[in-house]
Amino acid sequence: MGYCSLFLLLCFPWSFLITGTYQLQSSQTQVLLQLRKHLEYPAQLEFWNNHGMDLCYLSPSTQVNMTCQDNVVTELRMTGDKPVKVNSFVGFAITNKTLSGNFSMDSFVATLARLTSLRVLSLVSLGIWGPLPDKIHRLSSLEYLDLSSNYLFGSVPPKISTMVKLQTLKLDDNFFNDTVPDWFDSLSNLTILSLRNNQLKGPFPSSIQRVTTLTDLILSGNDLSGKLPNLDRLSKLNMLDLSENSLDSDLPSLPKGLVMAFLSNNSLSGEIPRQYSQLSQLQHLDMSFNELSGKITASLLSLPSISYLNLASNMLSGSLPERLTCGSKLQFVDVSNNRLTGGLPNCFTESGYRVVKFGGNCLSVDFHHQHAKSSCMDVPVKRKHSGGKNMGVLVGVLAGIFFFIVLLAFGLVMVRKRYFSRGIPEQHLLHKAEQDKSVTGFSSEILSSARFVSEAAKLGIQGLPACRSFTLEELKEATNNFNNSSILGDGSYGKLYKGILENGTQVAIRCVPSSKKYSMRNLKLRMDLLAKLRHPHLVCLLGHCIDGGGQDDYRVNKVFLVYEYVSNGNFSAYLSEDRPGKVLNWSERLAVLISVAKAIHFLHTGVIPGFFNNRLKANNILLNEHGIAKLSDYGLSIISEAAGNCGENGEGPKSWQMARLEDDVCSFGFILLESLVGPSVSSRRDKLALDELASCNSQEGRQKSLNPIVLATSSQESLSVVITITNKCICSESWNRPSFEDILWNLQYAVQVQATADGEQFR
Repeated sequence: MGYCSLFLLLCFPWSFLITGTYQLQSSQTQVLLQLRKHLEYPAQLEFWNNHGMDLCYLSPSTQVNMTCQDNVVTELRMTGDKPVKVNSFVGFAITNKTLSGNFSMDSFVATLARLTSLRVLSLVSLGIWGPLPDKIHRLSSLEYLDLSSNYLFGSVPPKISTMVKLQTLKLDDNFFNDTVPDWFDSLSNLTILSLRNNQLKGPFPSSIQRVTTLTDLILSGNDLSGKLPNLDRLSKLNMLDLSENSLDSDLPSLPKGLVMAFLSNNSLSGEIPRQYSQLSQLQHLDMSFNELSGKITASLLSLPSISYLNLASNMLSGSLPERLTCGSKLQFVDVSNNRLTGGLPNCFTESGYRVVKFGGNCLSVDFHHQHAKSSCMDVPVKRKHSGGKNMGVLVGVLAGIFFFIVLLAFGLVMVRKRYFSRGIPEQHLLHKAEQDKSVTGFSSEILSSARFVSEAAKLGIQGLPACRSFTLEELKEATNNFNNSSILGDGSYGKLYKGILENGTQVAIRCVPSSKKYSMRNLKLRMDLLAKLRHPHLVCLLGHCIDGGGQDDYRVNKVFLVYEYVSNGNFSAYLSEDRPGKVLNWSERLAVLISVAKAIHFLHTGVIPGFFNNRLKANNILLNEHGIAKLSDYGLSIISEAAGNCGENGEGPKSWQMARLEDDVCSFGFILLESLVGPSVSSRRDKLALDELASCNSQEGRQKSLNPIVLATSSQESLSVVITITNKCICSESWNRPSFEDILWNLQYAVQVQATADGEQFR
């Protein structure tokens, strides 16, 4: 009894060590709960909750299975119950079939990317929809990726080619509709590639010939066209499925170890290669519904492993030997609807278990289901060229019609240019509105009216006043004739005045020098577009006034924008400990940054066309009397020629050339940096500032560079999240910068981590 007690005493501390080893990290739990939210709380995840339960110890089910190792998630499999296919899918949410219109594939993948140790990811039939973003490559440890039976569209992300550990890639039953990728040879460990039932087009990817590790290649149910290369170099290939495409080449050579080959429903032509008689491992071969010609090789029917052979609906001719020996495992043969003559081999009829279909030929048996022998006479194989003369005539006729249409179109353009030139600027107000309907999915009429597409219904903006026109006299009275004592500031978009309207409302009035290229009418359309922007974190535009200087309808001197007056100063003023009064702590800074990121995300995606190049600065972020952040001076690039990119006019690293749509990301990155380091960075967006950010990757560097208030009120993990996303925002490579959805997710995640560190429950 004493030995037993001693043994239990020794084992007791070890039990704690073992349990602790597999306790899931709190940050990983937060990611899983965020994924549950993204997936809109599906029934199969009801048992995931945030009551301290270790999700790694939950029992697996047929719908959810998760594996953990060393405190992190390494395997995540989910299967939903969303319907797989619809008659048509145009890239928008479908009620009861996809997740709602609020779902963001970009944010969802950004959340997944936090599971950095994930090796297996399977998300099937969950109703996720949208383009698959390039950032999926951040899951660099993935060995197995299956996103089948969802509503993904667009192209297969090129960055997947960098996921060198990937062994299985399955994207079946989606709506990918770009050309099939040709970078698969970058995946040196790939064994299973399945892109079945999409809308991929273009030629068969030549890079596949070099992926010698492949065991399964499935590209059926797409629109691949052109020639097939020889595939005999794929020595490990067991399964090949290229059925239901538009391939029109001769049959390719196949690897000797192939077990199953599906080549049906294409336009494959020519004779069956003799090399197929050497496929000793072949069990299943389907080449039906093609244009194959010539004779059926007798040795094909006697392959030692063949059990299923379908050659139906081709143009195969000739007769089969009467004493043909069939393979001992052959159970199904279909040679129907060809041009075969003569009798049937004895092995087709002797075995009672073998199914043989042979109708629709000119055989001398079963006359009721055969054609007359004359209809199966050999036809010279010129069917691809016999219509050459007719084709030439047809091409000539079509060319003539095309030439006539071009002349007619040219004439109409000249007439329109001559008689309607004065109306063109108004009809083509914005570059976005000029895009073709087939590309954007919206007509130019809808684009020019700037309809809110996703967020407007839930923004809580009902209390904001409508925008109206002001007279110049009203504004002069409000500002004491634009007296210098009313000036609040002077920036790249003109002077800003404080004013008081007749009803006592305090306002801020921006005087913007107008671009000379806009007429009065055109500018009014642009002002109406700007007036439609309504968001809780945008300074509200109350109205506008266009000063024509008393000239005609096509002359504009100045534009006045009347905004709500936000009285509590700008964000930059709250970031320095030198400022008398309140300085924002880390959590308060994050709250401001999240509010502004939401506003910018709305400007980019919440209205069509989006507003980019918003000249973001910490000085343009204002705080009202309740501490709520609001972004000012947004969208002014559509009425003014004053515009600048990150890295221009002394406001950024001069060597950088930022893409236009990335400017806001870059500028917001420097606002993030200013929140970390202090206001001094706003005056020197140079290499020294970037070096300071780089030094923040170490604890010593943080102590030296970061603002003392930030250091005193933040957790290391929360800081790390923001430093990482800041680095990405101001990255010199534009393709590597995050979207604002990604930025938002990271900032919200930093808040969650900080709340956990403070012992609070984030809501």
